[in-house]
Amino acid sequence: MEQAIQPTKALPEGEITFEEFLAWGDEDTHAEWVQRKVIPKMPASVQHQEVNSFLHMLVGGWVNFHGSGRAFHPPLLVCLILPNGDVVAREPDLIVVLNEHLERLKEQYLEGAPDLVVEIVSPNQRARDRGEKFYEYEAAGVPEYWIIDPDRQHAEFAQLDEQGVYQVVFSGSKGVYHSKVLSGFWLQVEWLWQRPPLWEIFKAWGLM
Repeated sequence: MEQAIQPTKALPEGEITFEEFLAWGDEDTHAEWVQRKVIPKMPASVQHQEVNSFLHMLVGGWVNFHGSGRAFHPPLLVCLILPNGDVVAREPDLIVVLNEHLERLKEQYLEGAPDLVVEIVSPNQRARDRGEKFYEYEAAGVPEYWIIDPDRQHAEFAQLDEQGVYQVVFSGSKGVYHSKVLSGFWLQVEWLWQRPPLWEIFKAWGLM
């Protein structure tokens, strides 16, 4: 028997409040709230999902082993307050919230800046991830931002300096990146494209 096709939830017309946005969505909704409007997110590619799952297991495994915080993948909204008073709600591909900031977690979203944000670039979203979101995360005070581009096998890692400005401290396809937020964490960038077994990485980290 064929299953009934569920109707697509209609997008709200015009501007809505953040509270209305939360009430409109549900756990299966993938959308962001920008300039008081709903911005639906397109389905991710298989490659995008593979890199996202790998990173979540990798970063989440490190965080869990050290008991230093929690790692989340979508759908989890991040509500950011910008210096000019604007509020945006983004849905990053991966975030880390350290123990000292866990009070920012609300029932449906994170209120305030995560300690680490990762965006996995899709071909039609490169300008947004490197432009619009880059400056939003910087302005909101996200200490560390990773931009991973699987199609081009290229990664950029930005860290806030003392003036609150992102400095790209590593950019390339291979080499070793050392996190500032995750104390002691290092990443062989090639792992993002090769995705070796996790036990090999945990062994390289000395966790087993």
